[in-house]
This record gives sequence, C-alpha cells and structure tokens, in this order.
Amino acid sequence: MTTFQHLDIPTLSDWLDQRPALALVDIRDPQSFAQGHIPGSRRLDNDSVGAFIEEASRETPVVVVCYHGNSSQQAAAWLAVQGFAEVYSLDGGFTDWQLRHPDRVER
Repeated sequence: MTTFQHLDIPTLSDWLDQRPALALVDIRDPQSFAQGHIPGSRRLDNDSVGAFIEEASRETPVVVVCYHGNSSQQAAAWLAVQGFAEVYSLDGGFTDWQLRHPDRVER
C-alpha cells in the first residue's frame, strides 16, 4: 500500500536549507495562509489540487502542512495514492513551525 511518512520540524528546516527540489503544500484556509506560511509553500485546496497534480513531478518529495499535523496526514495519504514517490506530513504543522522558526514565516 502506498503511504506517506511523518516529518519533524528540524528535518524540514534542514531540507529547506539543503534540498533544492521540494514541494511544500499548505492545506490551511486562505486567510490563515495569507497571515503566514513557510517560505516557498503553495496553498492547496480542492480547486487547486488538480493543477498541482498535473504540474508537479512525481519524483519531487512533497511535504504537506496543515495547522497541527492532523489533517495533513489524510492529504498526504491521498497524494501518495496519486503516484507521488515521497510524501510527508509535517508533524506539529504550521503552528509548531511558527513557534520554533518565527524568523522563517512568510507573510
């Protein structure tokens, strides 16, 4: 069965510094995304997911971000089924990221 993996915040921080190819998708609501998100992430919802699936490389690792790391697990599992080779759910979500890396939040 195709599934996703959990990713912790320190690892994502390292990856953002070192890995050039990484797709960061944020599934929070538009207002929350506008108020702050991880730099380089794109908001994904029911309207934009089709375009993302068409455009994104199946080989590029995908990291799914939500509020606390719960709903991102369902989205990550769904993306894995769509054929993405490496899919991660960010444990702790954006809330935890913002607490640990307030300097790495784009508004």
